[in-house]
Amino acid sequence: MKHTGNEILSPKGKELFYKKASHTAASYLRRLGEIRNTPEELHPFFDVLRQVFVEMKSPYKEADQKTIGTFCAMVPNELIYAAGAYPVRLCSGSFTAYSISDGLAARDSCPLVKAVAGFACSGTMPLYDGCALMVIPVTCDCKKKIAGLLGQGTKTAVMQIPQGKHADGDREMFRKELYRIIPLIEEAAGREITARTLAEAINHVGYAQYEMARFSIFRRNVPPLISGAQVMAVMNAYAYMPVERWADAMHHLNGELERRFQNQEFAAKHNRPRILLTGSPVTFPNMKIPLLIEEMGGSLVADETCLGERAMYDPVSVVDAGLDGMIRAIADRYVKPCTCPVFADNTQRIFRIRQMVREYQVQGVVYHVLRGCLVYDYEYPVLEEELDKLGIPVIRMESDYNEEDVEQLRIRMEAFIEMIKMQEFEKSVLEKKKGGAG
Repeated sequence: MKHTGNEILSPKGKELFYKKASHTAASYLRRLGEIRNTPEELHPFFDVLRQVFVEMKSPYKEADQKTIGTFCAMVPNELIYAAGAYPVRLCSGSFTAYSISDGLAARDSCPLVKAVAGFACSGTMPLYDGCALMVIPVTCDCKKKIAGLLGQGTKTAVMQIPQGKHADGDREMFRKELYRIIPLIEEAAGREITARTLAEAINHVGYAQYEMARFSIFRRNVPPLISGAQVMAVMNAYAYMPVERWADAMHHLNGELERRFQNQEFAAKHNRPRILLTGSPVTFPNMKIPLLIEEMGGSLVADETCLGERAMYDPVSVVDAGLDGMIRAIADRYVKPCTCPVFADNTQRIFRIRQMVREYQVQGVVYHVLRGCLVYDYEYPVLEEELDKLGIPVIRMESDYNEEDVEQLRIRMEAFIEMIKMQEFEKSVLEKKKGGAG
Protein backbone atom coordinates (compact mmCIF):
# COMPACT_ATOMS: atom_id res chain seq x y z
CA MET A 1 0.00 0.00 0.00
CA LYS A 2 1.35 3.42 -0.89
CA HIS A 3 1.61 5.96 1.86
CA THR A 4 -0.62 9.02 1.71
CA GLY A 5 1.15 12.33 1.65
CA ASN A 6 4.57 12.54 3.25
CA GLU A 7 6.25 9.61 5.01
CA ILE A 8 5.00 9.94 8.58
CA LEU A 9 7.70 7.73 10.11
CA SER A 10 11.44 7.86 9.56
CA PRO A 11 13.38 4.56 9.51
CA LYS A 12 14.25 5.16 13.16
CA GLY A 13 10.62 5.97 13.87
CA LYS A 14 9.50 2.71 12.27
CA GLU A 15 11.96 0.78 14.41
CA LEU A 16 10.58 2.39 17.57
CA PHE A 17 7.02 1.81 16.34
CA TYR A 18 7.62 -1.92 15.82
CA LYS A 19 9.24 -2.21 19.22
CA LYS A 20 6.43 -0.45 21.08
CA ALA A 21 3.54 -2.06 19.18
CA SER A 22 5.05 -5.55 19.49
CA HIS A 23 5.73 -5.09 23.20
CA THR A 24 2.13 -4.03 23.90
CA ALA A 25 0.62 -6.94 21.95
CA ALA A 26 3.03 -9.43 23.53
CA SER A 27 2.15 -8.11 26.98
CA TYR A 28 -1.57 -8.67 26.45
CA LEU A 29 -1.00 -12.14 25.01
CA ARG A 30 1.14 -13.03 28.00
CA ARG A 31 -1.57 -11.86 30.40
CA LEU A 32 -4.19 -13.86 28.50
CA GLY A 33 -1.98 -16.95 28.59
CA GLU A 34 -1.36 -16.64 32.33
CA ILE A 35 -5.04 -16.80 33.22
CA ARG A 36 -5.86 -19.71 35.51
CA ASN A 37 -6.85 -22.99 33.81
CA THR A 38 -6.06 -21.81 30.27
CA PRO A 39 -7.26 -24.44 27.74
CA GLU A 40 -4.51 -25.99 25.63
CA GLU A 41 -6.61 -25.58 22.48
CA LEU A 42 -6.44 -21.80 22.72
CA HIS A 43 -2.90 -21.77 21.34
CA PRO A 44 -3.84 -21.69 17.62
CA PHE A 45 -5.83 -18.51 18.23
CA PHE A 46 -3.07 -16.92 20.30
CA ASP A 47 -0.50 -17.94 17.68
CA VAL A 48 -2.20 -16.05 14.86
CA LEU A 49 -2.60 -12.93 17.01
CA ARG A 50 1.11 -13.19 17.87
CA GLN A 51 2.01 -13.51 14.19
CA VAL A 52 -0.01 -10.45 13.19
CA PHE A 53 0.58 -8.09 16.12
CA VAL A 54 3.88 -9.18 17.70
CA GLU A 55 5.85 -10.44 14.72
CA MET A 56 4.04 -7.98 12.39
CA LYS A 57 3.67 -10.59 9.68
CA SER A 58 0.72 -11.45 7.48
CA PRO A 59 -0.74 -14.95 7.98
CA TYR A 60 -1.30 -14.97 4.20
CA LYS A 61 2.28 -15.04 2.95
CA GLU A 62 1.85 -16.90 -0.31
CA ALA A 63 1.80 -14.77 -3.44
CA ASP A 64 -1.43 -16.34 -4.66
CA GLN A 65 -3.25 -15.81 -1.34
CA LYS A 66 -5.01 -12.56 -2.11
CA THR A 67 -6.63 -10.71 0.78
CA ILE A 68 -9.47 -8.22 0.91
CA GLY A 69 -9.63 -5.91 3.90
CA THR A 70 -12.91 -5.23 5.69
CA PHE A 71 -13.83 -2.77 8.42
CA CYS A 72 -17.16 -4.09 9.64
CA ALA A 73 -19.03 -7.31 10.39
CA MET A 74 -21.58 -6.30 7.73
CA VAL A 75 -19.20 -7.11 4.88
CA PRO A 76 -20.20 -10.65 3.81
CA ASN A 77 -17.16 -12.92 4.12
CA GLU A 78 -19.00 -15.47 1.99
CA LEU A 79 -18.61 -13.25 -1.10
CA ILE A 80 -14.87 -12.85 -0.54
CA TYR A 81 -14.29 -16.58 -0.04
CA ALA A 82 -16.43 -17.33 -3.10
CA ALA A 83 -14.10 -15.17 -5.18
CA GLY A 84 -11.09 -17.16 -3.98
CA ALA A 85 -9.69 -14.46 -1.66
CA TYR A 86 -9.39 -14.22 2.13
CA PRO A 87 -11.13 -11.56 4.21
CA VAL A 88 -9.06 -9.79 6.88
CA ARG A 89 -10.63 -7.44 9.42
CA LEU A 90 -8.49 -4.29 9.53
CA CYS A 91 -10.09 -2.65 12.56
CA SER A 92 -7.30 -1.93 15.02
CA GLY A 93 -6.92 -1.70 18.78
CA SER A 94 -3.28 -0.57 18.69
CA PHE A 95 -2.42 2.39 20.92
CA THR A 96 0.89 2.74 19.08
CA ALA A 97 -0.88 3.23 15.73
CA TYR A 98 -3.47 5.46 17.39
CA SER A 99 -0.76 7.68 18.88
CA ILE A 100 0.82 8.58 15.51
CA SER A 101 -2.44 9.50 13.78
CA ASP A 102 -2.43 13.21 14.66
CA GLY A 103 -2.94 15.15 11.46
CA LEU A 104 -4.38 12.10 9.70
CA ALA A 105 -7.70 11.77 11.51
CA ALA A 106 -9.77 14.44 13.26
CA ARG A 107 -8.94 15.01 16.93
CA ASP A 108 -12.29 13.70 18.18
CA SER A 109 -12.34 10.62 15.96
CA CYS A 110 -12.79 7.32 17.76
CA PRO A 111 -9.59 5.44 18.68
CA LEU A 112 -10.35 2.62 16.25
CA VAL A 113 -10.43 4.96 13.26
CA LYS A 114 -7.31 6.77 14.48
CA ALA A 115 -5.45 3.47 14.80
CA VAL A 116 -6.54 2.48 11.30
CA ALA A 117 -5.19 5.78 9.98
CA GLY A 118 -1.91 5.25 11.83
CA PHE A 119 -1.38 1.77 10.40
CA ALA A 120 -2.52 2.70 6.90
CA CYS A 121 -0.12 5.64 6.56
CA SER A 122 2.93 4.30 8.36
CA GLY A 123 3.72 1.26 6.24
CA THR A 124 4.21 -0.85 9.36
CA MET A 125 1.41 -3.42 9.06
CA PRO A 126 1.73 -6.06 6.28
CA LEU A 127 -2.00 -6.81 6.47
CA TYR A 128 -2.73 -3.32 5.16
CA ASP A 129 0.02 -3.30 2.56
CA GLY A 130 -1.02 -6.65 1.10
CA CYS A 131 -4.73 -6.02 0.52
CA ALA A 132 -5.92 -6.12 -3.08
CA LEU A 133 -9.05 -4.20 -2.03
CA MET A 134 -10.52 -2.63 1.08
CA VAL A 135 -14.30 -2.71 1.59
CA ILE A 136 -15.49 0.03 3.93
CA PRO A 137 -19.14 0.12 5.04
CA VAL A 138 -20.41 3.58 5.93
CA THR A 139 -21.58 2.80 9.46
CA CYS A 140 -20.54 6.18 10.87
CA ASP A 141 -19.13 9.52 9.69
CA CYS A 142 -15.62 8.53 10.75
CA LYS A 143 -15.72 5.42 8.56
CA LYS A 144 -16.91 7.57 5.67
CA LYS A 145 -13.96 9.94 5.99
CA ILE A 146 -11.38 7.21 6.61
CA ALA A 147 -12.49 5.67 3.30
CA GLY A 148 -11.20 8.77 1.55
CA LEU A 149 -7.86 8.58 3.34
CA LEU A 150 -7.39 4.87 2.61
CA GLY A 151 -8.44 5.38 -1.00
CA GLN A 152 -5.38 7.54 -1.61
CA GLY A 153 -3.12 4.55 -1.13
CA THR A 154 -5.03 1.44 -2.24
CA LYS A 155 -8.20 0.45 -4.04
CA THR A 156 -11.25 0.88 -1.85
CA ALA A 157 -14.95 0.13 -2.17
CA VAL A 158 -17.36 2.14 -0.04
CA MET A 159 -20.43 0.11 0.95
CA GLN A 160 -23.66 1.92 1.77
CA ILE A 161 -25.69 0.54 4.66
CA PRO A 162 -29.50 0.94 4.85
CA GLN A 163 -30.84 3.07 7.68
CA GLY A 164 -33.55 0.52 8.43
CA LYS A 165 -33.88 -3.25 8.21
CA HIS A 166 -37.53 -4.13 8.55
CA ALA A 167 -38.91 -2.90 5.24
CA ASP A 168 -38.45 -4.87 2.03
CA GLY A 169 -36.91 -1.78 0.47
CA ASP A 170 -34.10 -1.72 3.02
CA ARG A 171 -33.04 -5.28 2.24
CA GLU A 172 -33.47 -4.70 -1.48
CA MET A 173 -31.21 -1.66 -1.23
CA PHE A 174 -28.54 -3.77 0.47
CA ARG A 175 -28.92 -6.54 -2.11
CA LYS A 176 -28.28 -4.02 -4.89
CA GLU A 177 -25.28 -2.74 -2.97
CA LEU A 178 -23.88 -6.29 -2.84
CA TYR A 179 -24.32 -6.61 -6.59
CA ARG A 180 -22.42 -3.34 -7.03
CA ILE A 181 -19.56 -4.57 -4.80
CA ILE A 182 -19.28 -8.08 -6.27
CA PRO A 183 -17.51 -7.07 -9.53
CA LEU A 184 -14.95 -5.12 -7.49
CA ILE A 185 -14.29 -8.17 -5.30
CA GLU A 186 -14.02 -10.40 -8.38
CA GLU A 187 -11.57 -8.04 -10.07
CA ALA A 188 -9.39 -7.80 -6.94
CA ALA A 189 -9.46 -11.56 -6.31
CA GLY A 190 -9.08 -12.55 -9.96
CA ARG A 191 -11.96 -15.03 -9.92
CA GLU A 192 -15.65 -14.91 -10.76
CA ILE A 193 -18.22 -15.69 -8.08
CA THR A 194 -20.44 -18.53 -9.25
CA ALA A 195 -23.34 -20.38 -7.69
CA ARG A 196 -21.00 -23.29 -6.90
CA THR A 197 -18.24 -21.23 -5.27
CA LEU A 198 -20.78 -19.18 -3.32
CA ALA A 199 -22.53 -22.31 -2.04
CA GLU A 200 -19.17 -23.71 -0.92
CA ALA A 201 -18.32 -20.46 0.86
CA ILE A 202 -21.69 -20.40 2.63
CA ASN A 203 -21.08 -23.97 3.80
CA HIS A 204 -17.57 -23.19 5.07
CA VAL A 205 -18.77 -20.16 7.04
CA GLY A 206 -21.75 -22.20 8.23
CA TYR A 207 -19.39 -24.81 9.68
CA ALA A 208 -17.66 -22.06 11.70
CA GLN A 209 -21.05 -20.80 12.88
CA TYR A 210 -22.04 -24.32 13.90
CA GLU A 211 -18.91 -24.65 16.05
CA MET A 212 -19.61 -21.19 17.45
CA ALA A 213 -23.12 -22.28 18.42
CA ARG A 214 -21.66 -25.30 20.27
CA PHE A 215 -19.15 -23.01 21.95
CA SER A 216 -21.93 -20.66 23.12
CA ILE A 217 -23.59 -23.55 24.96
CA PHE A 218 -20.38 -24.32 26.85
CA ARG A 219 -19.94 -20.63 27.60
CA ARG A 220 -23.28 -20.55 29.44
CA ASN A 221 -22.09 -23.07 31.98
CA VAL A 222 -22.16 -22.12 35.68
CA PRO A 223 -19.37 -21.89 36.82
CA PRO A 224 -17.65 -20.81 33.56
CA LEU A 225 -15.45 -23.28 31.68
CA ILE A 226 -13.30 -20.61 30.00
CA SER A 227 -12.19 -17.04 30.68
CA GLY A 228 -14.26 -14.42 28.88
CA ALA A 229 -11.18 -12.33 28.15
CA GLN A 230 -9.70 -15.32 26.34
CA VAL A 231 -12.95 -15.70 24.40
CA MET A 232 -12.56 -12.14 23.10
CA ALA A 233 -9.11 -13.11 21.79
CA VAL A 234 -10.63 -16.18 20.08
CA MET A 235 -13.20 -13.99 18.35
CA ASN A 236 -10.55 -11.47 17.28
CA ALA A 237 -8.49 -14.30 15.79
CA TYR A 238 -11.41 -15.08 13.44
CA ALA A 239 -10.46 -11.92 11.54
CA TYR A 240 -7.02 -13.31 10.62
CA MET A 241 -7.57 -17.04 10.05
CA PRO A 242 -9.07 -18.83 7.04
CA VAL A 243 -12.59 -19.76 8.08
CA GLU A 244 -11.99 -23.53 7.83
CA ARG A 245 -8.86 -23.29 9.95
CA TRP A 246 -10.67 -21.22 12.58
CA ALA A 247 -13.59 -23.65 12.60
CA ASP A 248 -11.26 -26.64 13.02
CA ALA A 249 -9.48 -24.89 15.91
CA MET A 250 -12.86 -24.12 17.48
CA HIS A 251 -13.89 -27.76 17.03
CA HIS A 252 -10.85 -28.87 19.06
CA LEU A 253 -11.51 -26.18 21.68
CA ASN A 254 -15.11 -27.38 22.02
CA GLY A 255 -13.83 -30.90 22.52
CA GLU A 256 -11.59 -29.73 25.35
CA LEU A 257 -14.43 -27.74 26.95
CA GLU A 258 -16.67 -30.82 26.79
CA ARG A 259 -14.02 -32.84 28.64
CA ARG A 260 -13.68 -30.05 31.19
CA PHE A 261 -17.43 -30.05 31.72
CA GLN A 262 -17.45 -33.80 32.31
CA ASN A 263 -14.49 -33.53 34.72
CA GLN A 264 -15.94 -30.43 36.44
CA GLU A 265 -12.84 -28.34 35.64
CA PHE A 266 -13.87 -24.71 35.84
CA ALA A 267 -12.13 -21.47 34.92
CA ALA A 268 -13.54 -19.50 37.85
CA LYS A 269 -15.43 -19.89 41.09
CA HIS A 270 -19.19 -20.29 41.18
CA ASN A 271 -19.80 -17.09 43.16
CA ARG A 272 -18.16 -14.66 40.74
CA PRO A 273 -20.67 -12.14 39.28
CA ARG A 274 -21.60 -13.08 35.71
CA ILE A 275 -20.98 -10.11 33.41
CA LEU A 276 -22.19 -9.29 29.90
CA LEU A 277 -20.04 -6.92 27.84
CA THR A 278 -21.68 -4.79 25.16
CA GLY A 279 -21.10 -1.53 23.31
CA SER A 280 -18.09 -0.56 21.21
CA PRO A 281 -15.95 -3.39 19.81
CA VAL A 282 -13.06 -4.85 21.80
CA THR A 283 -10.27 -4.95 19.24
CA PHE A 284 -6.95 -6.67 19.87
CA PRO A 285 -4.54 -5.72 21.38
CA ASN A 286 -6.75 -3.35 23.40
CA MET A 287 -8.03 -5.99 25.84
CA LYS A 288 -8.02 -3.89 29.00
CA ILE A 289 -11.81 -3.89 29.63
CA PRO A 290 -12.27 -7.71 29.42
CA LEU A 291 -9.17 -8.27 31.55
CA LEU A 292 -10.28 -5.71 34.14
CA ILE A 293 -13.68 -7.39 34.47
CA GLU A 294 -12.05 -10.66 35.44
CA GLU A 295 -9.11 -9.25 37.39
CA MET A 296 -11.59 -7.38 39.61
CA GLY A 297 -13.52 -10.55 40.44
CA GLY A 298 -16.14 -10.84 37.72
CA SER A 299 -16.70 -13.54 35.11
CA LEU A 300 -17.14 -12.27 31.56
CA VAL A 301 -19.66 -14.86 30.36
CA ALA A 302 -21.10 -13.20 27.24
CA ASP A 303 -20.65 -10.31 24.85
CA GLU A 304 -22.85 -8.47 22.42
CA THR A 305 -20.25 -6.75 20.22
CA CYS A 306 -19.41 -6.71 16.52
CA LEU A 307 -16.01 -8.32 17.11
CA GLY A 308 -17.54 -10.96 19.36
CA GLU A 309 -20.48 -13.30 19.14
CA ARG A 310 -22.63 -10.95 17.06
CA ALA A 311 -20.56 -11.60 13.94
CA MET A 312 -21.17 -15.35 14.12
CA TYR A 313 -24.82 -16.01 14.94
CA ASP A 314 -27.63 -16.43 12.39
CA PRO A 315 -26.17 -18.40 9.45
CA VAL A 316 -27.25 -17.75 5.88
CA SER A 317 -30.56 -19.50 5.25
CA VAL A 318 -30.74 -20.52 1.59
CA VAL A 319 -34.15 -21.29 0.08
CA ASP A 320 -33.34 -20.67 -3.59
CA ALA A 321 -30.00 -22.33 -4.49
CA GLY A 322 -29.51 -20.12 -7.54
CA LEU A 323 -26.88 -17.37 -7.47
CA ASP A 324 -29.42 -14.58 -7.02
CA GLY A 325 -31.28 -16.58 -4.38
CA MET A 326 -28.09 -17.03 -2.35
CA ILE A 327 -27.19 -13.34 -2.66
CA ARG A 328 -30.68 -12.45 -1.42
CA ALA A 329 -30.20 -14.85 1.50
CA ILE A 330 -26.85 -13.22 2.31
CA ALA A 331 -28.42 -9.75 2.20
CA ASP A 332 -31.13 -10.90 4.60
CA ARG A 333 -28.64 -12.52 6.98
CA TYR A 334 -26.44 -9.41 7.22
CA VAL A 335 -29.32 -6.96 7.70
CA LYS A 336 -32.26 -8.63 9.48
CA PRO A 337 -30.57 -9.98 12.63
CA CYS A 338 -27.89 -7.27 12.88
CA THR A 339 -28.06 -5.27 16.12
CA CYS A 340 -25.58 -2.57 15.12
CA PRO A 341 -26.69 0.91 16.32
CA VAL A 342 -26.17 2.24 12.81
CA PHE A 343 -29.86 1.45 12.22
CA ALA A 344 -32.35 4.17 13.09
CA ASP A 345 -34.62 1.74 14.95
CA ASN A 346 -32.53 -0.64 17.02
CA THR A 347 -35.07 -2.07 19.45
CA GLN A 348 -33.94 -5.50 18.25
CA ARG A 349 -30.65 -4.95 20.09
CA ILE A 350 -32.51 -4.35 23.35
CA PHE A 351 -34.43 -7.58 22.80
CA ARG A 352 -31.21 -9.48 22.08
CA ILE A 353 -29.49 -8.22 25.23
CA ARG A 354 -32.53 -9.08 27.35
CA GLN A 355 -32.44 -12.55 25.81
CA MET A 356 -28.72 -12.95 26.58
CA VAL A 357 -29.23 -11.79 30.17
CA ARG A 358 -31.64 -14.68 30.62
CA GLU A 359 -29.70 -17.34 28.67
CA TYR A 360 -26.30 -16.60 30.26
CA GLN A 361 -27.70 -15.87 33.74
CA VAL A 362 -26.13 -12.40 33.63
CA GLN A 363 -25.94 -10.43 36.87
CA GLY A 364 -24.40 -7.21 35.57
CA VAL A 365 -23.67 -5.42 32.27
CA VAL A 366 -20.57 -3.44 31.32
CA TYR A 367 -21.33 -0.96 28.54
CA HIS A 368 -18.07 -0.21 26.74
CA VAL A 369 -17.85 3.13 24.89
CA LEU A 370 -14.81 4.06 22.85
CA ARG A 371 -14.32 7.79 23.25
CA GLY A 372 -15.90 9.44 20.21
CA CYS A 373 -18.06 6.42 19.28
CA LEU A 374 -21.34 8.32 19.22
CA VAL A 375 -23.58 5.62 17.74
CA TYR A 376 -23.00 3.33 20.73
CA ASP A 377 -22.93 6.11 23.29
CA TYR A 378 -26.32 7.35 22.07
CA GLU A 379 -28.01 4.04 22.93
CA TYR A 380 -26.75 3.75 26.49
CA PRO A 381 -29.68 5.55 28.26
CA VAL A 382 -32.25 3.33 26.54
CA LEU A 383 -30.43 0.15 27.51
CA GLU A 384 -29.91 1.40 31.06
CA GLU A 385 -33.65 1.95 31.42
CA GLU A 386 -34.49 -1.52 30.09
CA LEU A 387 -31.95 -3.26 32.33
CA ASP A 388 -33.25 -1.37 35.33
CA LYS A 389 -36.65 -3.00 34.72
CA LEU A 390 -34.92 -6.39 34.99
CA GLY A 391 -33.03 -5.41 38.12
CA ILE A 392 -29.70 -5.78 36.29
CA PRO A 393 -27.05 -3.17 37.18
CA VAL A 394 -25.12 -1.59 34.31
CA ILE A 395 -22.04 0.60 34.20
CA ARG A 396 -20.85 2.79 31.34
CA MET A 397 -17.06 2.51 30.85
CA GLU A 398 -15.67 5.13 28.47
CA SER A 399 -12.11 4.66 27.34
CA ASP A 400 -9.66 4.92 24.46
CA TYR A 401 -6.50 2.95 23.70
CA ASN A 402 -4.34 4.89 26.15
CA GLU A 403 -3.16 2.91 29.18
CA GLU A 404 -3.21 5.98 31.43
CA ASP A 405 -6.86 5.49 32.41
CA VAL A 406 -6.44 1.87 33.55
CA GLU A 407 -6.27 2.64 37.27
CA GLN A 408 -9.34 4.86 37.14
CA LEU A 409 -11.22 2.14 35.25
CA ARG A 410 -9.96 -0.45 37.72
CA ILE A 411 -11.42 1.47 40.68
CA ARG A 412 -14.80 1.84 38.99
CA MET A 413 -14.87 -1.78 37.86
CA GLU A 414 -13.99 -3.03 41.33
CA ALA A 415 -16.77 -0.95 42.88
CA PHE A 416 -19.24 -2.24 40.28
CA ILE A 417 -18.31 -5.89 40.91
CA GLU A 418 -18.55 -5.41 44.69
CA MET A 419 -21.97 -3.81 44.30
CA ILE A 420 -23.20 -6.85 42.36
CA LYS A 421 -21.81 -9.19 45.01
CA MET A 422 -23.65 -7.25 47.72
CA GLN A 423 -26.84 -7.26 45.68
CA GLU A 424 -26.63 -11.02 45.14
CA PHE A 425 -25.88 -11.59 48.84
CA GLU A 426 -28.96 -9.60 49.84
CA LYS A 427 -31.05 -11.62 47.38
CA SER A 428 -29.83 -14.89 48.85
CA VAL A 429 -30.57 -13.73 52.42
CA LEU A 430 -34.07 -12.68 51.36
CA GLU A 431 -34.69 -16.03 49.65
CA LYS A 432 -33.55 -17.92 52.77
CA LYS A 433 -35.93 -15.87 54.89
CA LYS A 434 -38.78 -16.62 52.53
CA GLY A 435 -37.88 -20.30 52.56
CA GLY A 436 -37.80 -20.35 56.37
CA ALA A 437 -41.15 -18.58 56.56
CA GLY A 438 -42.62 -21.16 54.20
